[in-house]
Amino acid sequence: MVDEAERKDLDSQVYSVLERIHAKSGNIRKGVNEATKAIERSQAKLVVYAADVSPKEIVMHLPLLSKDRGVPCVEVKSRAELGRAVGIVVPTSAVAVVDASEEAHALEELVSKIKNL
Repeated sequence: MVDEAERKDLDSQVYSVLERIHAKSGNIRKGVNEATKAIERSQAKLVVYAADVSPKEIVMHLPLLSKDRGVPCVEVKSRAELGRAVGIVVPTSAVAVVDASEEAHALEELVSKIKNL
């Protein structure tokens, strides 16, 4: 199990990588429906969803579908922070990274860290 300090560190690293991918014109799909489509179409490189989604049923399928398709998937604490990280002013429940552009190395490091948890 991940302790609180590791969780906070992972969340900040996820937000940071998403911000950099967004800033470098990477392709990020925003929202549960778009993330789901990216997974189903084998386009997603990473799926991130928020823990503070209500009702939970909205995002419950993402970890299962991601695992089935071999896509790394991680939960972060805040919808609001997730939205800000990908450059939108409204909270978002989930995002999928389709193309990391120039930040591919940072994405690989993050995915490696997620797989080691």
